[in-house]
Amino acid sequence: MARTAPLSFAQQRLWFLAQLEPRSPAYNISSAIQIEGPLDNAALERSLTEMSRRHETLRTTFATEDATPVQIIHPPTELKLQQLDFTTVSEEQREKEARRLMREEAVCSFDLVTGPLLRAKLLRMEPEKHLLLLTIHHIVSDGWSMGVLHQELFTLYEAFIHGQSSPLSELPIQYADFAVWQRQYLQGDLLAEQLDYWREQLKDLTTLDLPTDRPRPPMQTFTGATHEIHLPLTIIKDLNLLVRKEGATPFMTLLAAFQTLLHRYGGQDDIVVGTPIAGRTRVEVEGLIGFFVNMLVLRTDASGDPTFRELLKRVKKVALGAYAHQDIPFEKVVEELHPRRDPSRNPLFQVAFALQNTPRPSPPFSGLKVSTIAAYRNIRFDLEVHLTEVDDGLHGLFVYNTRLFEAQAIARMARHFRSVLEGIAENPELRLSELPMLTPEERHQLLVKWNQTETKYPRDACIHEL
Repeated sequence: MARTAPLSFAQQRLWFLAQLEPRSPAYNISSAIQIEGPLDNAALERSLTEMSRRHETLRTTFATEDATPVQIIHPPTELKLQQLDFTTVSEEQREKEARRLMREEAVCSFDLVTGPLLRAKLLRMEPEKHLLLLTIHHIVSDGWSMGVLHQELFTLYEAFIHGQSSPLSELPIQYADFAVWQRQYLQGDLLAEQLDYWREQLKDLTTLDLPTDRPRPPMQTFTGATHEIHLPLTIIKDLNLLVRKEGATPFMTLLAAFQTLLHRYGGQDDIVVGTPIAGRTRVEVEGLIGFFVNMLVLRTDASGDPTFRELLKRVKKVALGAYAHQDIPFEKVVEELHPRRDPSRNPLFQVAFALQNTPRPSPPFSGLKVSTIAAYRNIRFDLEVHLTEVDDGLHGLFVYNTRLFEAQAIARMARHFRSVLEGIAENPELRLSELPMLTPEERHQLLVKWNQTETKYPRDACIHEL
């Protein structure tokens, strides 16, 4: 029998946004997993069903009772895996259909009332090569949750193909328990103190206005594309020396570098960036699928053309203050500050920055080679930069709104980010205006190629005859 539970504060805001734009795909989270090897489709479908039993969020819908939104948690039921076979068509057609379906899944909206809020499609590309498309609504999931989902899915699959029962321990609590706890915890003096901090910190906030390649549409759009970069280990090692000397963290240093880039691009001193924080402050919720992630608004004052070392001190102070007041959800901050609603922008900040530390998928199981491939991206901000630590440095992903930016402009911005980091690593005492931004090729073009203005002219002619 279905039961009800209150919404968390984060869910409440997404519910509100869904009422304004019920067909928006902005909060779809998409994942594409390539599976190579002899796949047991029935065991995979059984694994998805078991996950739905374990995690109430995967069988939750939403409704209103007495004008208040509530979660409706349904009894466990079989989760059907939609299967499509493309082995009879040409390789070119298979790839074309796969890309079409990936995009279609990413932009197909969910109905929060009727559900389900998780869709699973299995594309058979070759006899032993499949593509698993998972799409879930953000109201019941987040980036960390996708790591949990991938990990549990293949752990269960491994057990089921060997005729074993689930090896996973029963979850100590469910997301609905967290929602109840959050509403009981965030009230009274604690709520007032946290709100006071954010009210003062974000007073008279300036809108970050980056130069765009196209005019901003009157309504916010969500079509995204990506540009990848790699930051080598040599740069990271040099930056880490600065990190240790200043008692900062790699995140603070990279954020300060990124805010330097935004300051140089937009010419503004009030630099506001949003950053996700896991929001899983209790060990009991680490293994849950649910919407825990919180967005912190990090506002840095870049005025006075400080040295990078001085800017890093400012960023460190801002970040530590935000961490100390992270319990209050971004949604409550927005509700309290009542920013002027602009349908073309996200409230409070337009650019997001993250250093990823979400759980990674499990290694391959039983002869299967499993890899995550780039899925179609929706974007809720003008620009997002995601950095992930890898063995040989940092892997970076610039996710941008294609209605605002051209691909070549973002590629250039990514190169400039690397140049700024190289300048910081070499000399953190440089002022923000002194940090190199142009690449060697761009400097050569600016100083040499564009200055090659000599031309031949007759030596025996007067000036007015030239």
